[in-house]
Amino acid sequence: MMRKIFSSAYFWTVVGAVGIVAVAWVGRARYQPVVTGASAPEFTVRNLEGEPVSLSDYREKVVLLNIWATWCAPCREEMPSMQRLYESLAGTDFEILAVSVDAPLGEISANGMAGGDLAAFAESFGLTFPILHDPSGEIQRTYQTTGVPETFLVGKDGLIYRKVAGGTLWDAEANQELVRRLLGE
Repeated sequence: MMRKIFSSAYFWTVVGAVGIVAVAWVGRARYQPVVTGASAPEFTVRNLEGEPVSLSDYREKVVLLNIWATWCAPCREEMPSMQRLYESLAGTDFEILAVSVDAPLGEISANGMAGGDLAAFAESFGLTFPILHDPSGEIQRTYQTTGVPETFLVGKDGLIYRKVAGGTLWDAEANQELVRRLLGE
């Protein structure tokens, strides 16, 4: 009788389903979707001088976290509007952290893209906000991005107030109003 039960397809289907539910139940606490209203996950990447930079370095600031690449056309298109926003909010508790996921210069990434010259890119666009680098792409896994550019507006409280997949005009009135509201202006 027991042999018949253990060889039954029904038995193994039930055991498999119970196993899947158990794994999902145990893992549920570790999975935190990165959506509007969620806490922005901590990360550490490098600046162009090779020094570590973490989100926690900017506590009590409103942070526009932009994940991008030099080869990405929408990324290139939105950079000037990010610079204008940055300039318009100079002297406030606002910061832009632009994290490139390019491969290191002279190397090819896993998706076949050549590494970009981040310093030359920043200079060509006149960018004065921090340009950071994460060639491993770990920030994309941490923030569960689907591509580049993807941007997260993080309030002083560490919560995500806006998530944008794709390029946008960051100096548009609605975006400036949201940032100013988060700044308490």
